[in-house]
This record gives sequence, C-alpha cells and structure tokens, in this order.
Amino acid sequence: MELSSLRIFKTVAEEGSVTQAASKLHRVQSNVSARLTQLEESLGVTLFHRAGRRLLITPEGTRLLDYAERLLRLADEAQSSVRGTQEPSGLLRIGSMETTAAARLPHVLGAFHRKYPQVELLLDTGPTDMLLQAVLNHKVDLALVGAPIERQELVQVPVFVEELVLLTDTLQGPVTEPADVACRTLLGFRAGCSYRRRLEWWFADAGIVPARLAEFGTFEAIIGCVAAGMGVAMMPREVLKHRSLARTVQCHTLAPEVAQVETMLVWRKDIAQHTARDAFIASLTTFGVSSVNRTQNHKL
Repeated sequence: MELSSLRIFKTVAEEGSVTQAASKLHRVQSNVSARLTQLEESLGVTLFHRAGRRLLITPEGTRLLDYAERLLRLADEAQSSVRGTQEPSGLLRIGSMETTAAARLPHVLGAFHRKYPQVELLLDTGPTDMLLQAVLNHKVDLALVGAPIERQELVQVPVFVEELVLLTDTLQGPVTEPADVACRTLLGFRAGCSYRRRLEWWFADAGIVPARLAEFGTFEAIIGCVAAGMGVAMMPREVLKHRSLARTVQCHTLAPEVAQVETMLVWRKDIAQHTARDAFIASLTTFGVSSVNRTQNHKL
C-alpha cells in the first residue's frame, strides 16, 4: 500500500464523498475514484458502500482507517525527525472542553497563529471522556481535559487551575451545601463532562439525589437556563468574565476541595515527535502558568 493511496482513502472516509475528497486533495475526481478502486482490489475487500452520492465506510474500512491514520502520522513524524529544526507546519488538531475553548484559548490560538502561520489549526470541542478517546484514536493530536486523568497511554501536563462556582438564578438565597438547592434540577453538559461529574459527586457526597438532570450542548444555553430559574449548574468562574449572561445569574463560592480543578493537556506517549504539536505544547504551558497566576489574583 502506498502512503498516497492511504491518504486518499483517509480523506474520502472523512468527507464521505469522492467529489469533496478530490476538492480537498486538489485532485481530479476520476483519479481519486481510480486510486480508491485500486486499493480495494489490492486488499480484496470493499472499503465503502455506495449510497447515492454518499460513501458509507464498511467495517473493513473502519479497521483500515485506524491503521492508515497511524501510518500517515508515523510518516509525518519521520519527516519531521529527519528535517530536524524545520519550522512547524501542517495540520494540528486540538481538542478542548467547550468552556476552556471559550475562556482560555482565543488569546493562545491567536498568538500561536501569528508565530507559526504555516500551521493549520483545527479545534474540536466536547466533554472530557470524548476528548480522551479522540486522542487515543488519533482523531486529535492533543486535548485540554479536566483532571483527574488515569490513562497510562497519555502524557499529561497541568496548564490551568480553574475555580468552579455554583450558578443559580438571582432569586436563590445563600448556598453553602447541596441541601440549599436540593430540589433544583442539575443543568450540565453531556455525559462524560468532568465538571458535570463533579457537580453530581457534590450532591452524592451529601447523600442528596437531585430532582432531575438536564443536558445541554453549550455553556451559553446552560447559563441562560440557570438565569431563567430552570436549575443550577457548576462552571469555571473564568468563563463568566466579560459575558453579559454573567450578570443574570448568581455565582456561589464552593469549598476548595470541590471548586479547584486542574485542566490537563494530554497527548499520546507513543508519538514521540510532532513539530506543530510540540510547539503548541510549549506555547500553551508557558501561557498556562501566567494565566493561573492571573486567575489566583483576579476574581469575578
């Protein structure tokens, strides 16, 4: 199998279309189709089912995709190693919790882009558990997730310390323990979110079963529903800064053992060298240290 064929196969799998893959690869459609057919014939399997203009990857194709991603990553790693001090370039896929992406990354990404304009940045957001799987499955090159992380396959470095606060509507009285909001609905992100787990643990540790749990896809939706009196949520204080929605809710300070949580930067141990990734790690860890100091000295 040629690496060029695997790259074509991977792009078709990602795009689900020969036409879109050809456009992305700057190739003619007939060439992409021919190379895909040659790859299927050489392997003796069907890699895609044709459904109109869409291509649906087969189980055999899914297995090959995992190998293709690893082989292509190793090829890029080999080139970077041989070229030594080459300027970072190419695609860098970053995973992040949504609140971290909103509160912490804009300045980091902007500074990184200005310093390394040849790197194409791709940001994907989601809950911690999903992001960990994305790193392990080679879907992203590194990710920002909530601690604790117990995966031996990953390198992990702390970059931010977040202070979580409990959000309620403005009519809520003082809150010092879960009993003060025992009858309220918990509002959180999808399952797998480390902040949601911490909110559920806070209630469970007090022996209180919440009235119900409602899931949302964005932090803006969560804050808006808290303001409307639909329930309570737990969120980093940092994400509420400089946002008009923050004035519509109350922020209740929590005990340090509940409130303090580290944001970890994680990547695979077995990918020893990745020029763009390593440059981003250096930039983010430097920024993270100064950001932590600012967070400790400036409260909302």
